[in-house]
Amino acid sequence: MEQQWLSVGKVVNTHGIRGELKVISQTDFIEERFAIGNELSLLNPDLSQKLQVVVQSSRVHKEMIIVKFKGFDNINDVEKYKGWSLKVTKDNLIDLDEGEYYHHQIIGCRVVTEDGEELGVISEILVPGANDVWVVEKPKGKQILIPVIDDVLLNVDVSNKLVTVRLLEGLI
Repeated sequence: MEQQWLSVGKVVNTHGIRGELKVISQTDFIEERFAIGNELSLLNPDLSQKLQVVVQSSRVHKEMIIVKFKGFDNINDVEKYKGWSLKVTKDNLIDLDEGEYYHHQIIGCRVVTEDGEELGVISEILVPGANDVWVVEKPKGKQILIPVIDDVLLNVDVSNKLVTVRLLEGLI
């Protein structure tokens, strides 16, 4: 069975000359994922190459994470990894509190109203600021943007891939 990967970051550039990389975070668990000694997988964009790396040091700097991996001590060692993704396997999921979900659990869920009207399927999750927004693809017509707030979100059943919402006036 093919390994399923979860993104935790994307390498966008080098930082300095001592083998550090600038990474855009794609995880809510920066402290855990980029902790010293943590193992990550570097995957190139077309998934034809994979490399296991171990975090030697990391820090947040200007909305990016500066990461240094063990065994990579100068810019020449890391330059080729620009554009690569940092991932973990689904086996490395961190337990969430009740009412919290991973994006991969939400994408693909059917969305119905409290009256049972089928709206479509969640295709994307936007993170614009105050709250997430779930993009629902309707069978026909425009997408519906569902704000993830208590007034709208009534029930999330990830095991049955079903989300129940209350449509507020003006939402669609």
